[in-house]
Amino acid sequence: MLLKRELAVFLVALLVVNTIAESPYRFFEWNVTYGTIWPLGLPQKGILINGQFPGPDIHSVTNDNVIINVFNNLDEEFLISWNGIQNRRNSFEDGVWGTTCPIPPGKNFTYILQVKDQIGSFYYFPSTAFHKASGGFGGFRILSRPGIPVPFDEPAGDFTVLIGDWYKSNHTYLKSVLDRNHKLPFVDALHINGIGPQGPNRATFTVDQGKTYRLRISNVGLEHSLNFRIEGHKMKLVEVEGTHTMQETYSSLDVHVGQSYSVLITADQTPKDYYIVVSNRFSSILLTTTGVLRYSNSNQGFTGPPPGGPTNEIGWSLTQARTIRTNLTASGPRPNPQGSYHYGMINTTRTIRLANSAGQVNGKQRYAVNSVSFVPTKSGTPLKLADYFKIGGFTPGNIPDAPTGKGIYLDTSVLQTDYRTFIEIVFENKEGIVQSWHLNGYAFWVVGMDGGKWSPASREQYNLRDAVSRITTQVYPKSWTAIYIALDNVGMWNLRSEFWARQYLGQQLYMRVYTTSTSWRDEYPIPINALLCGDVAGRHKRPL
Repeated sequence: MLLKRELAVFLVALLVVNTIAESPYRFFEWNVTYGTIWPLGLPQKGILINGQFPGPDIHSVTNDNVIINVFNNLDEEFLISWNGIQNRRNSFEDGVWGTTCPIPPGKNFTYILQVKDQIGSFYYFPSTAFHKASGGFGGFRILSRPGIPVPFDEPAGDFTVLIGDWYKSNHTYLKSVLDRNHKLPFVDALHINGIGPQGPNRATFTVDQGKTYRLRISNVGLEHSLNFRIEGHKMKLVEVEGTHTMQETYSSLDVHVGQSYSVLITADQTPKDYYIVVSNRFSSILLTTTGVLRYSNSNQGFTGPPPGGPTNEIGWSLTQARTIRTNLTASGPRPNPQGSYHYGMINTTRTIRLANSAGQVNGKQRYAVNSVSFVPTKSGTPLKLADYFKIGGFTPGNIPDAPTGKGIYLDTSVLQTDYRTFIEIVFENKEGIVQSWHLNGYAFWVVGMDGGKWSPASREQYNLRDAVSRITTQVYPKSWTAIYIALDNVGMWNLRSEFWARQYLGQQLYMRVYTTSTSWRDEYPIPINALLCGDVAGRHKRPL
């Protein structure tokens, strides 16, 4: 009988048709269970991975093959998505409803990812049944290969910092609230690495005086934009979701839902304990939680209150967002400058304007994009599988390219796009809250954002030189944000609101990046181990 590791290697040889032979393999085995967690000082039913909340970090290097065998020991279906891992040419592994069948209770599924031509700070999370509200998330970092220059010295330490909003109630109750046509109440607290203000201990990061450390900060919450700051210390921004940035210095940093930032801090102050502070933004109710930056040679605790931060200042946040730019002279995952592929000199072939809206459909609360509120297919067949087996069930191109002004209606919205085109998407937010948008499988250039109504004349203010390339972007109230995307990744990709209740109630769609080519150079075939469900359950893994 083969040993576990030998068996894993054998399976990978069978399953991985989309990897480069010389790229290393990293194997993970995860057991997903319920367990008792204490983020707010009271026991809650949470989702653990290998007994941990938050889940274990994934450490990898550019081009690594990451093999994650996930055992679902919950009493319901479960699915993990990889926020920012592009998994080139293989959306079957994307881990959202439209691409991947969920793992049944008591079963397992092996995700096969390659972090091809990527670096940076990301995270993973559960994507179905509102599980994100109970845990199951963790950090995912991709380091540069040896010999590829990085635009800062190796830090003395590298910390994952997961921040977010939190409810005392678990995902089952919160999902039932939405299913009963009620809005979720205001969140109960904020957390840092799963520890809130009433937790038994604060999240603590220990540093040595005089040394510099990297913090990888991700907002894994459900709704709120958060401000992050460290008492008495400046933060030097060095990377955003896979892009080395100009090294601007900030005293506090807005991190919108779904976003990830890497900063450097230097322990150059008097040895003692310093507050790490997270507070919510753009709300009349202010929540704050604190962690500890602890000097290893300190015998002194906090002195004084935590430092305050911004609250409702939209203009302050917009100004800060515009200062986040690409470091054009830094290498990315390859040994060449990030600005060598110059997006600003490529003509776009299509403009798509997407507007969010809220309203009632059949007496129930819904959220929409261009008036279409997304619903799954009746059979529950993931769109990617329905597309692959050519069984229909959805209509590519059934969402308009611009807002119609019509009332909200239900449909399985799929945006049809063509492979190897270069397009512009404008997010238009006519509502009074900050929005946050994420596109699976892609990074995009955030070329412009401003208040008011977008028009073609707005392009005159676009940053066509050093806009940051990232995977999630915010849209401020009564404002717009414009992005450029090179459609170089064939597949079915989820474009969604990162406000999880809005996503659950329809503010999402799928972007079908299509080609007539059947070459593996353009898209890999369905993995041999792919789970099949809905109308394709029991089918052959190859279409007839």
